[in-house]
Amino acid sequence: MSKNSIHFNISERKVLLRVFDIISVLLVLYFVGNTFEFDYFSITKKHWRWVFVLILYISIFGTIFELYDLQKSSQIEKISTSIVFTVSVTVLFYFLTPFLTPILPGNRLQIVYFYFAILFALVLWRLAYITFIVSPRFYRKVIIVGEVSSVETIIEAFKEADPNYKIVGFVNCAASKKDNIKFTGIKEYSPKQLNKVVKEDHISEIVVASYNSNTITYETYYALISLLEEGIPIREYTQVYEDLTQRIPIQFVGRDFYKYFPFSRSNKNKMYLFFHRMFDILISALGLVFCALFTPFVLLGNLIGNRGRLLYTQERIGKNGRQFKIIKFRTMIKNAEQNGVTWAKKKDSRITLFGRFLRNTRLDEMPQFLNVLKGDMSLIGPRPERPYFVKELSEMLPFYETRHIIKPGLTGWAQVKTRYGSSYDDSLLKLQYDLYYIKHRSFLLDINILIKTLSTVIFFRGQ
Repeated sequence: MSKNSIHFNISERKVLLRVFDIISVLLVLYFVGNTFEFDYFSITKKHWRWVFVLILYISIFGTIFELYDLQKSSQIEKISTSIVFTVSVTVLFYFLTPFLTPILPGNRLQIVYFYFAILFALVLWRLAYITFIVSPRFYRKVIIVGEVSSVETIIEAFKEADPNYKIVGFVNCAASKKDNIKFTGIKEYSPKQLNKVVKEDHISEIVVASYNSNTITYETYYALISLLEEGIPIREYTQVYEDLTQRIPIQFVGRDFYKYFPFSRSNKNKMYLFFHRMFDILISALGLVFCALFTPFVLLGNLIGNRGRLLYTQERIGKNGRQFKIIKFRTMIKNAEQNGVTWAKKKDSRITLFGRFLRNTRLDEMPQFLNVLKGDMSLIGPRPERPYFVKELSEMLPFYETRHIIKPGLTGWAQVKTRYGSSYDDSLLKLQYDLYYIKHRSFLLDINILIKTLSTVIFFRGQ
């Protein structure tokens, strides 16, 4: 491959961001410590623990404040807020843990040096990242081979998932090519041009996006085989879609469900399930303690703002289709569904002012720790839906009932990856994320979801 085809995958760029965040911070702190009258933080073998704790704090709070979100990281005006939040909370926690970190300095100027050294280091490195890495030189150039009907959806999904994944052209394999369909910045090529274009434009990958393999002509097939023999990666679009978007493309799967079932081995791994349950019990017990502390405040707000019962229960569908009653703090007016069952909307008039506060802060969800403790729910999993909507969505969405092969969760992959939705398209998107979690669930993914849940609460995302 030529120099012009250098590119980084999503995982590589995230590692790159994390590693150079740490390197840049340590280099600037070392420079400040040897240039100015700054002796609060010194990098030596004796003080290795100070360095380790700083790295740990930056990594944790950087994840919480979305410092490693690739979409945000591609624009300095978007990532700057995350940088400020990360640095501020990191420095605050660093000062508040003197048993792990240096003793608080007597000279307040030391605190200023420490804060702005870290801030300057991260801003400088992120500007370098945007200037050099997020540039056309490092784009992953791709050509799609398939029917035009699938190209537009794939283009939008890939563009949203990875700004450096550029689809530069497509080969139309549709049986009927009467319509002259154009896509902005994307050229259409014939199978005869494929080999030439791949070499001249330094294409990194070919994605085959065909609903029916019979639509790929012999001419296209042999062109692909020739390129494969020359070392050009050729991937099936559902695999690329899943890798980039971290969700299962059920709208493209059709009857090829055998490619996606059975799901993750963790669903049958007894050790994983045992520790998962132990974690559920521990966290739900702690959660109920916090719930008890907040209950007097919620009770007072409910009496003034909601004027109804403090708690309400509602039928939901759990594991294996079993129904159970979910418990929540009231957020709506009394008799909210007297006109029938409807989706809850983002600006739902049935939600009271205090109820909206409870939803934004997620305090209304806290009684559900009791559902987790009882075993009806887990801390992490697909959100449980009402029987009425389950029946409706099961008729419209393929594999919808597959969500019920594991316990529903208080939080989940769909909740941290999407905003609140109340339509067919929103349900489809959430289902894709839910199935991705079921397929790939693991300890690492669970930890990732918990950290992203903190981000969701902090930035008031969702309903």
